Amino acid sequence: MALSFIKERAFFMHSAKYIYQQKFDLECGRSLPGLTIAYSSYGKLNENRDNVIYVCHALTANSEVAEWWPHMVGEGLVFDTNRYFIVCANVLGSCYGTTGPGSINPETNEPYSHNFPLITIRDIVRTHQLLVQHLAIKGIQLICGGSLGGQQVIEWSVMQPDLINNAFFIATNARHSAWGIAFNEAQRMALMAGEGGLEAARAIAMLSYRNYNMYDNTQTDDVEKLEDFRAATYQRYQGQKLKNRFDADSYLTLSKAMDTHHVGRGRNSVQEALAKIKAKTLVVGISSDILFPVSEQKFLADNISGAVYREIDSPYGHDGFLIETGQITELLRKELSI
Repeated sequence: MALSFIKERAFFMHSAKYIYQQKFDLECGRSLPGLTIAYSSYGKLNENRDNVIYVCHALTANSEVAEWWPHMVGEGLVFDTNRYFIVCANVLGSCYGTTGPGSINPETNEPYSHNFPLITIRDIVRTHQLLVQHLAIKGIQLICGGSLGGQQVIEWSVMQPDLINNAFFIATNARHSAWGIAFNEAQRMALMAGEGGLEAARAIAMLSYRNYNMYDNTQTDDVEKLEDFRAATYQRYQGQKLKNRFDADSYLTLSKAMDTHHVGRGRNSVQEALAKIKAKTLVVGISSDILFPVSEQKFLADNISGAVYREIDSPYGHDGFLIETGQITELLRKELSI
């Protein structure tokens, strides 16, 4: 357990781990003998235990929301620590404290590594639900997330519609597309090719996170250059940066989990699943996102009762959900009164 203090907008962050000591059955048919769930929180629960903002993070993030979603958490910000109890749990399969490939398999006394079982977005959501029970949370004022985080938000909103008052998801979808799966498989092929695999996988991912115009505007070289182009060094830099902080087996595990995302599985259809959502819903697309094009967010809004669709104009592509916090704040305040 740790306490951190961040100066920019004064607030305390509480970090802890919840140990779940029962067998955890997975959708694939396998099970884990127990779970460790690492989480961070900001602010305090009110007497009714329902002033909760629950944030679901994306592929390689962690539970420390203020670290990867700047200008969102703090006094007077949209996730106001004077008003709300903000919670984020590191996802199942990750490498930042929650059970994942780096955890010890009690059957072998060695890390699971590449033998970690297949997990799904629903499995991840069920770990969040265990944490909510542990914290005795009675209601969620807002659940939110982008990309893989948004996939979790949608699943959770379908699974527990009466728990959630407001839902916000950005740059995500109701089922992971063939396009998205193809990008993930290309990254996994790079990972499994051997040394340098994680760096190569991240370089592939960056092409989907940004877009032609962004690279053209920021990575174009002087006409006289013959090698060591800015775009090439940028790709290598991004690959090395991820290698320094993330685990290759977790990357494999979570990319496969993203591929499983399909809210219609076992529910007759995607449309019937989305019809179960009761939360007041804000769906946001990013104009330049080539990985999760805006048509996917428009589909969500069209099939969730009362949902509002809004679009952010950003040059940053899919990464706009992490960068355009000013526009996101404005939309949350206007559409959901957060």
